[in-house]
Amino acid sequence: MSGANLHKGHRSRVKKRYMDEGLDNFSDHEVVELLLFYSIPRQDTNALAHRMIKEFGTLHDLFEAHPRDIERRCKVSMSTAILISMVAPLSRLYLKQKWGNRPVVNSSAIAGNYALSLFAGRVYECFYVICLNSQNCVNHSALVHEGTINEAPVYPRIIVETALRHKANSIILAHNHPGGSLKASNADIDATRKICQALKTISINVVDHIIVAGDRYLSFAEQGLLDSLIL
Repeated sequence: MSGANLHKGHRSRVKKRYMDEGLDNFSDHEVVELLLFYSIPRQDTNALAHRMIKEFGTLHDLFEAHPRDIERRCKVSMSTAILISMVAPLSRLYLKQKWGNRPVVNSSAIAGNYALSLFAGRVYECFYVICLNSQNCVNHSALVHEGTINEAPVYPRIIVETALRHKANSIILAHNHPGGSLKASNADIDATRKICQALKTISINVVDHIIVAGDRYLSFAEQGLLDSLIL
């Protein structure tokens, strides 16, 4: 059998395996290899898939990388880099849309799980404002800041403008700790206090602040951390 036929047979077997089993039993490099089938035709992609995982360390970090970084570090085309980089944002879009249009967020448990969908897979810190109407339906989830609170503070003015723009009756703050700690830092608490004070002047309540770390979350409201900040 020729090399070309062997290669063709391999692709067919991998695709059939996915059709029969899904991705649960695929190794990281096999997931990448399957994706590469659709941007690199008629070429063995197994070695490249191994190399890409090794370059970024984990499947998670590869999928979160910028296309230009993938192109440069893995020596692949921009088309391939874009395909790989689309996985994480598509996952977040899918998880967010599973909630439907204007979901009701009326408890800390729901707020925490909703926030998990916003931060799924992110490897850098970012800050969201979830704007709620008077029935606690989500009007809009706005990404207002990227980077740690210590490095570049989340200015209350931006939060106020966002809440007004999206006609919020109340808001939920949400940010992530990619390092894995669920503990609220002094910077987290100080930023929350300033935001609460700024919104109080325009009669918009901060009903919770959610910190996400991986697949876990911490709720300021559940922990009683919000009470002293909204006085």
